[in-house]
Amino acid sequence: MNLTEWARVQGGHPQTARRWFREGTLPVPAMRVGPRTILVNIEAGQAVDVTGGVGLYARVFSHDQEADLERQTARLAKCAAKTGHRVVRVESEIASGMNGARAKVRRLLADPAVTTVVVEHKDRLGRMNVELVEVAAAAHGRRLVVLDEGEVEDDVVRDMTEVLTSFCGGRRSARNRAQKALEAAAE
Repeated sequence: MNLTEWARVQGGHPQTARRWFREGTLPVPAMRVGPRTILVNIEAGQAVDVTGGVGLYARVFSHDQEADLERQTARLAKCAAKTGHRVVRVESEIASGMNGARAKVRRLLADPAVTTVVVEHKDRLGRMNVELVEVAAAAHGRRLVVLDEGEVEDDVVRDMTEVLTSFCGGRRSARNRAQKALEAAAE
């Protein structure tokens, strides 16, 4: 389980848990597995256990990022192996995060054997409204685990950037134009 999720399950704040990890005072064993990813080794009964199977999902936007897709999938598999969870489905696809008609993520979410969906970054599952997927999954006894929460940004600014980028075609140059538009609006 990642450190942020562990902190929330325990009723604490993720920043406090990160500080405890840095200071060496975290009450459970944990290790850094990436630049911003810290996994907590949960002892039995300390937190919600994964029952059933784990589904891994990786996504990139374009075909020129195919190597990134393979690395993303490998990192997810490595984390699942380290935590000892049973992986029942691995899906990876090349598609826009704004498109809800992605066949592979739909298959993963519809699979009754998958009780926990693991993604590296929240935006891999979708660019917007991932929280709604999280709530719908929880209503059916499933959960979403995000390995790398990353830096917390202002949600409104992030969502606006994503909307502007999608309107501009989703390309890197469009993302840069959207960012410049937001910077100009801020001034």
